[in-house]
Amino acid sequence: MRRVSIRTFTTSAVTATALAVGAGVAYAAGTPGDPGAGDVYFPGYGNGGYDVEHYDIRVRYQPKTDELSGTTTIVARSTQDLSSFNLDFALKVSSVRVNDRAAKFKHKNKNHELVVTPAREVFKGDPLNIVVKYADTPSKVKVNGFTNWKRTPDGALAVNEPESAWWWFPSNDHPTDKATYDVSALVPDTVQALSNGTVTVAQGELKGWDRWSWRSTTPQATYLAFLAVGKYELELDETDQGEQILNAFSTSLGQYANPAKANIRRSNEVIESQEQWFGAYPFEARGSVVVPFGWLGFALETQTRPVYDARFWRNGSAMYVVAHEQAHQWFGDSVSVGQWRDIWLNEGFASYAEWLWSEQENEGTPQELFDYAYEVIPAEDPFWDLKIGDPGPAEMFAGPVYLRGAMAVHALRMQIGDKAFRTLLKTWLKNKENSHGTTAEFIALAEKISKQDLTKLFDAWLFTSGKPELGTARPDGRSRAALPTPVKPKSWDKIRQTHADLADH
Repeated sequence: MRRVSIRTFTTSAVTATALAVGAGVAYAAGTPGDPGAGDVYFPGYGNGGYDVEHYDIRVRYQPKTDELSGTTTIVARSTQDLSSFNLDFALKVSSVRVNDRAAKFKHKNKNHELVVTPAREVFKGDPLNIVVKYADTPSKVKVNGFTNWKRTPDGALAVNEPESAWWWFPSNDHPTDKATYDVSALVPDTVQALSNGTVTVAQGELKGWDRWSWRSTTPQATYLAFLAVGKYELELDETDQGEQILNAFSTSLGQYANPAKANIRRSNEVIESQEQWFGAYPFEARGSVVVPFGWLGFALETQTRPVYDARFWRNGSAMYVVAHEQAHQWFGDSVSVGQWRDIWLNEGFASYAEWLWSEQENEGTPQELFDYAYEVIPAEDPFWDLKIGDPGPAEMFAGPVYLRGAMAVHALRMQIGDKAFRTLLKTWLKNKENSHGTTAEFIALAEKISKQDLTKLFDAWLFTSGKPELGTARPDGRSRAALPTPVKPKSWDKIRQTHADLADH
């Protein structure tokens, strides 16, 4: 081993505290990292004491037996003096190493909390290199009575919200701790392994197996990382800017294949339309995955590559779900929730993007959709009971979070005007890019840009049960009382079906 002078190291690699300890100076012992990230809905999700910078996930999966084995390396940095820390993970672990030394580990209360005790204390600001080796049968591993690893006839799906990582890689599982990713999956050569970002494929590493390697270079929340293994038809292309496009369609789609392809192949058109409202597309790759009918049950905005259940196409065209999931690339992926109670910021704006697409397709303007929704949902309907700005963990994906959320967005647009509204969207997304935000922060920015006190508006639409009252005049100056009964827009039924399918999640 070559001897290296301590002078060759910088303080970014070895902290001054660690050097002082090596010189015999005593310091107080560290404390365990918090087992949660402080989320009011899910106190045990995420962890404290460190910040993840990168995940290197290498797994091998055998669909016939549902056996998954892997090694995940986590590059992180401590945010406090640590005697121990937690990872969110539910599978059986065989070893953990921290900074190239064997560490002690145990699952706490047989749930998703893996408690790791390094061989040496970690000081605030120190680099953390965590290597976890594991093997298990994910579909048989349940936490609180459920598993989010779905075994399919030809493979498996690790796709869900707010949790899915627990069943295939250890992580700090909360949207406030984003990182870059390398995902490498070794699978039989009869199937494909799909994930986020850009892809390369290596054949022949092991006879009868292929290695699929995916790279995500833009920070990504853990629940937005996915793995889909199965038989897929792949379509590879690139944008004019050189971004890789990969669409994947299950080979078992049958009658749903062509309707799904007709819509998915318009994704770039949708993105270009949304860029006019939201700013430049925020990631290095794009695409979609359509999985077999009924095996997922919903669609999810997995970063760079949304995943859709084929059931969205059971009645033909379903462009509104494409508009919804692509809008999430900005609202939800690039800018994630600061707390899960802020979920309306994801779903309300993604649902409003459906209204914007409706206008582009001449099937109804956002104003027409708002007026009709307000008219046809009576005040006594339970729809108005949910406070979507704080819906509770059991109602995060309830219908009103989507539709009332879109209505709240349009009510804001009516209040502050189109110019301020457009400025607000682009400013929010630019200021919070690759990060997260809260409802309080969004309201503050809306008030700053509009130069208005919006307390009453947001209280009525987000934090108060009951049907909000509207003023006597529309933004165009026409009296509401003088307007005829709103006519149902052409897009209404298709959008409502999209909402019903999404809310089934």
